[in-house]
Amino acid sequence: MVLADEQAVGQICATACIKSNLIQCQTLVRQAAHAGAKVLFLPEASDYIATSAEESLALAQSSYCSHFLSALMDDAKDKGLHINVGVHEVASDRRLKNSLLWIDDEGRITQSYQKIHLFDVDIKDGPILKESKNVEPGQKIVPPFETPVGRVGLAICFDLRFPEIGLALRRQDTEVITYPSAFTVPTGKAHWESLLRARAIETQSYVVAAAQGGPHNEKRRSYGHSMVINPWGEIVGELGDEYAEPQLLTADIDLDLVSKIRKEMPLLRRTDVYPEI
Repeated sequence: MVLADEQAVGQICATACIKSNLIQCQTLVRQAAHAGAKVLFLPEASDYIATSAEESLALAQSSYCSHFLSALMDDAKDKGLHINVGVHEVASDRRLKNSLLWIDDEGRITQSYQKIHLFDVDIKDGPILKESKNVEPGQKIVPPFETPVGRVGLAICFDLRFPEIGLALRRQDTEVITYPSAFTVPTGKAHWESLLRARAIETQSYVVAAAQGGPHNEKRRSYGHSMVINPWGEIVGELGDEYAEPQLLTADIDLDLVSKIRKEMPLLRRTDVYPEI
């Protein structure tokens, strides 16, 4: 059996205080390294979650964001740990990028994905969120790349509702798809597990979902429940919705299982009938 090096999935509750968020992430870096993990997956927007679009832009333009990223790059090199982390980047004077970065064990940013599908919702008795108000949508799918836990494909949060990204990554032989998220509580209760399992089953890939969990401010709370799901759709690890302190989940990636499922149940698409994604 080919087991990839153990991976760790972190869950935090980010606020508008970047310094505090960095401390949470660095706590998980130390725990992941101590557990012998080779990769740590962190949530979407690990650097901060603001109370308004204006505050978000100001935070992204501050030196605190630069320090957040450089500190994690130093930690990755020091611990010999790959880190996958969601952050904000400045796109223009008025818009941001919701980005997912891969930092290798030498402390270098080797991959960057910009969230394609933006979260614009108005939920009855729930949150009203308009990500497109100040976030620039991404324009491309990043090809899967080799890591200590297999070939990884990148996606973020609301991308989870669109199977096209996962299918496009699967066609390029991805073995692990990431969905770092900050799911709302109503949508999390309704759809989080179902969507993650569906993406794993239809792509016959591992799905890794590092999630924000808990109250970020008076207006916003995230669902938590970070998960790792295997290509048969089984949950192999899950955290709760606690937010008192950062949480860590460790799980192995069985690349033989990926090969076995794809061999025994080949998904032969009828691209003569419908378009290839």
